[in-house]
Amino acid sequence: QVRLVESGGGLVQPGGSLRLSCAASGSIFSINTMGWYRQAPGKERKLVATITSDGTTNYADAVKGRFTISSDNFKNTVYLQMNSLKPEDTAVYYCYVRRLGRSGTWGQGTQVTVSS
Repeated sequence: QVRLVESGGGLVQPGGSLRLSCAASGSIFSINTMGWYRQAPGKERKLVATITSDGTTNYADAVKGRFTISSDNFKNTVYLQMNSLKPEDTAVYYCYVRRLGRSGTWGQGTQVTVSS
């Protein structure tokens, strides 16, 4: 199995920045999709950004131009650089990794709070 450990969350003022990291361990071969979702209190979990093994990235409209997803060649880590943070970005952020031909794996989540 794949184990995902997120880090980098915390409290930040509007306009600030955070960098989330997700370290994968275990059976991490053949990973073809890595990404981040977030879930605000009382809301559904939503896609934030994804990156595939060919380097293609995709972002939710709400974060385009502010967030950047990247990875270390899909070895073991995926990052989410978050700039110009807004209060609406407050949520638990979940790392997501999918191996080719397998169902996805979720991290435990890291809290990001953007104060008013």
